[in-house]
Amino acid sequence: MFRRLACALALAVVTLPALASSTHAKPTPAVSLPLPAERIPPLVLWAWEQPQDLRAIDPARVGVAYLARTIELGGDRVSVRPRFQPLRVPAGTRLVAVGRIETRRDAPPELDLAQRRRAVLELASLAHRPGVIAVQVDFDATHSQRPFYRDLLAELRAALPDTVALSMTALASWCLGDPWLADLPVDEAVPMVFRMGADQHRIRADLAAGKGFSCRLCRGSVGIATDEPAPRIAGIQRRYVFHPGRWTEAAMQLQQALARNPR
Repeated sequence: MFRRLACALALAVVTLPALASSTHAKPTPAVSLPLPAERIPPLVLWAWEQPQDLRAIDPARVGVAYLARTIELGGDRVSVRPRFQPLRVPAGTRLVAVGRIETRRDAPPELDLAQRRRAVLELASLAHRPGVIAVQVDFDATHSQRPFYRDLLAELRAALPDTVALSMTALASWCLGDPWLADLPVDEAVPMVFRMGADQHRIRADLAAGKGFSCRLCRGSVGIATDEPAPRIAGIQRRYVFHPGRWTEAAMQLQQALARNPR
């Protein structure tokens, strides 16, 4: 979703430094709920690959989805790039660890069993980081890559603890009449209603007309950006918010105010 992008409320503060293998964050206690996704807060701020200081959030109401690992597939190889930039959040923040999958254009990946298993291993390991309640996969899969992606998600779901939600980002066009998402083994698909390219006018018109998302997995959450108008979509329970550049305290406070008093 971000391929085209240059990709004190708490007394105790947790810092996730670059290349750190552990943090001082206390793992969120396991909670018995019908769906793991219910543990994800109604407002989640995306923290991409930049130094991010999110200590101004209220961890009781706001979660953080941070880019934790980038997996690049090319030829028969798998390259893994960890997060290099520090992330600071209040103690007790519920975290969504995001794994970004990219494919090389100059060396199209084979998308074989070995690549899939390596990718699943890398993504599943994110669930064991302190404070992580969900793993989110971010992959702009082409039509020919969908079988690989489907099998990857099925294996990943089987590898994750039952208490950890499996989330995926989704192109908005996938959620409007494209049936391939319907039976994927994920707890939520988050339609991106920003940076939509050539489809944006049609998609915004459909949403403005009240058509909504036809895919059930896409109806509970939505991804928006602070620098684009957010369409009004009925029934949304959770918003993921992207902010270009570093989050500022003013931007965080605004999103928290909007979440408390939705328009």
